[in-house]
Amino acid sequence: MNEQQRLELEAAAFRRLVQHFQERTDVQNIDLMNLAGFCRNCLAKWYKAAADERGVELELEAAREAVYGMPYAEWKSRYQREASAEQLASFEKNKPE
Repeated sequence: MNEQQRLELEAAAFRRLVQHFQERTDVQNIDLMNLAGFCRNCLAKWYKAAADERGVELELEAAREAVYGMPYAEWKSRYQREASAEQLASFEKNKPE
């Protein structure tokens, strides 16, 4: 595999991950954080950081929209549920430093 093929495969995998997150609106960010240590917001922040490293202008809200498939505020109002006490306790116990 050459470098271009590797980049194309990585980009395709990233697009599929974003599509999966957009399709699985039932999965809450806190569940992702508790199980995997990252969520949609983390992915958007990494996307923006990659743009910043390359000198590409990208606002965080635009990065979030790319990941969520809609404005973040709209996603929150449509799909985000109140976290349970158990979810919050798990997050506090395992949250990244």
